[in-house]
Amino acid sequence: MMNVPDVLLAGVNAVVEYVSAHVLTCLVPAFFIAGAMSALLPKEKIIQYLGQNVPKYKAYPLAVVGGLLLAVCSCTILPLFAGIKKKGAGIGPALAFLYTAPATNILAITFTGSVLGWDFALARIILSVTFAILIGIIISKLFGEDDENERDKAPAVSSVDGQNNKGAPFFQGHRLIIFFALLVSILIVGTRVDGSLRYTGLGILIVLLALMSKLYFSREEMSAWLSETWIFTKKIFPLLLIGIFMAGVLTAVLPENFLTDHVGSNTVSANLIAVLFGVFMYFPTLVEVPMAKMFLSLGMAKGPLLAYLLADPVISLASILVVRKIIGDRRTIAYVLLITVFTTVSGLIYGMFQT
Repeated sequence: MMNVPDVLLAGVNAVVEYVSAHVLTCLVPAFFIAGAMSALLPKEKIIQYLGQNVPKYKAYPLAVVGGLLLAVCSCTILPLFAGIKKKGAGIGPALAFLYTAPATNILAITFTGSVLGWDFALARIILSVTFAILIGIIISKLFGEDDENERDKAPAVSSVDGQNNKGAPFFQGHRLIIFFALLVSILIVGTRVDGSLRYTGLGILIVLLALMSKLYFSREEMSAWLSETWIFTKKIFPLLLIGIFMAGVLTAVLPENFLTDHVGSNTVSANLIAVLFGVFMYFPTLVEVPMAKMFLSLGMAKGPLLAYLLADPVISLASILVVRKIIGDRRTIAYVLLITVFTTVSGLIYGMFQT
């Protein structure tokens, strides 16, 4: 048994490792994107595509496609989820977006196929997209939408939907598209490009973003963007650190042979344990794939392995704390329970067809 100082040190080390590896190039850009969504995107556009009254056949596919294009983990997606929710997205499409990005982004599926086999990759993407839509629909039906007065109000920015007279007509007419493309590019380069090329690319993109901000957006718009970014950071970042610390502590106290002793067969308990392990043992996106490869080599059955893959990127202690802050206790409990049940059952069924 580890003593208390060692357990606490494991939690501190988990926080230090996360901050050093993910905050500057991953989480910070995500906060800026969320702030821009809240301050700059016309609310009527969000409502037009993802709003409460948009037909499901339009809103859910758009939410899923948006998630597929973002290779981020369950914590990095949180500020983006908060941003679109705050701008009026329906609870169902917003949750589908929240689920899809860490579970089925293009990089995660490709990596899964190359490391674990394309049967795992195909099962992962089909089941994750299905779960994202079903969970969104179920929660929206069970609880309805947030009451309007429960939402934080974004600061009014009179010039957001207007036209700034500075700059070339093409860039002025497409300023929001270009602005968000630069922000997303910063997130992608910061998380997916290595070595000196990362910092060169980031430098170029940041300079272009600064020029874009100066030429095509008013001082009021930029002030609102920075203000919203800071609001999201204050609300979300402390909870992330608490959740990551708790995950580090749990990692330290779990018995060394816990996995191999309990998930070596395709049973309901084995699949449930794999799902709960994925929740408590938080790993950033893509890290779950080499971990799954290791678990497979150590004797984990394929059913529980798929259940773990479906659960681990989607929810963690840290993300649960933040989601609760955004959508409330009842919706969060339902969200976690539905994910747990769906992933456990799917792992059990998948394992029945594996040798």
